[in-house]
Amino acid sequence: MYSMKNKLVLLPRQIRRFVVALPLGLVILFCFPSLVAARIVIDITSAELRKVPMAVPYFVDKDNPDEMTIIGKEMAATLTKSLVFHGFITVISPETYGGGQKNDWRELDLDFTVLGNFKVEGDEMTVECRLVDNSSGGMILGRRYRGRVEKQREMILKYCDEVINTITGEPGISRTRIAFVSDKSGLKEIYLTDIFGDELRQVTNHKKLAVSPRFSPDGRLLSYTSYHRGNPNLYVTDLTQGKTTTAISRRQGLNMAPDWSPDGKTLAVTLSPDGNPDLYLINTKGDIIDRLTNKEGLNVSPSWSPDGSRLAFVSDRSGTPQIYIMELKNKTVRRITYLGNYNSTPSWSPQGDLIAYSGNYENMYHIYVISPEGGRPTRLTKFWGDHESPSWSPDGRQIVFSRKRKDDQQICAIFRNGEGFRILFDWDGQESFPQWSPRLEE
Repeated sequence: MYSMKNKLVLLPRQIRRFVVALPLGLVILFCFPSLVAARIVIDITSAELRKVPMAVPYFVDKDNPDEMTIIGKEMAATLTKSLVFHGFITVISPETYGGGQKNDWRELDLDFTVLGNFKVEGDEMTVECRLVDNSSGGMILGRRYRGRVEKQREMILKYCDEVINTITGEPGISRTRIAFVSDKSGLKEIYLTDIFGDELRQVTNHKKLAVSPRFSPDGRLLSYTSYHRGNPNLYVTDLTQGKTTTAISRRQGLNMAPDWSPDGKTLAVTLSPDGNPDLYLINTKGDIIDRLTNKEGLNVSPSWSPDGSRLAFVSDRSGTPQIYIMELKNKTVRRITYLGNYNSTPSWSPQGDLIAYSGNYENMYHIYVISPEGGRPTRLTKFWGDHESPSWSPDGRQIVFSRKRKDDQQICAIFRNGEGFRILFDWDGQESFPQWSPRLEE
């Protein structure tokens, strides 16, 4: 198997074994050998994308193999939802074929089938999953997981990400998270959710405005700006420790919109100690390492390139807010946006080939992407409303953002080719400033 830019190629594979470890007490007991796979070529940027058709029948309870159990249906539904979320897979409804695992999948014109079973022993559970190539009947990817019953969902999502890796050469994003701002409590606080909106957690409880959440490269820390002490100060919360929060910059004036360097050692942030909002580099303790801009207009919203050599940011030095690129080795700056009179919130793609941003055109904000070298941008969003604060998924295939229509603001997502627009969450309150987490490190 190999991967080409914007194309996914699956070739026949030689027999091999994988050794994989799971976090949180989950243990893989063994890994099935990989056998033979069909040939698939997918252009993920094509508007005429051919989705891979699959079946995920109900998981079988080894102790009750002839009964379709509620838990078996729930596990199949979880895997189906996570596979479909990635955008290039379609899963046929189990009701089409009765939900059982004994079917002629080739007659249903499906490329792959996932066959799963489980066994519950006290508070422990064993889950087995097999990805089968329907053209040959050979197993492509087999895994067995064992853990506590309450870790069932994590086992399924882990397997989904491995299936995506088998097909694309890059792990899936089923276990990533999205941070955002919501006023559902009556005040704007930072929240955290899984990508399906099933597990919602309130991160801050300052009872004052909190904005601009940003994940550290390993996804374990979350920085943000809060006004709860009267000044916009910069804080970092350890997401693995519950309520462990540290103030790292309380300088008079702005301490805004931090973005972590790819190595996690520094943050680019807007400070205004002398009155003008400028970009600075600080370390994780809040010490200033370098000043990057010096009163050339208002300078905000830094976003690191994946290789750490450049920053995209917003400046009004030309008269209106536009996107600029800074070469960090010599601090040279060049403007890359010229369409529209207000372009903001740049977000660099994980592959480094595109920058997403929000641009005002004909009195409405839309999500655009542009090459870091400049050129003509491509508009992704097509419907009315103000679309702002884009953030890339860690695989670089999707963008999350907020959309405001009148008094309703929600978190939405779209694929990098402009297809697949959808509202991700339907909650009370106004939601803004979404940030997609990196993959969690094992």
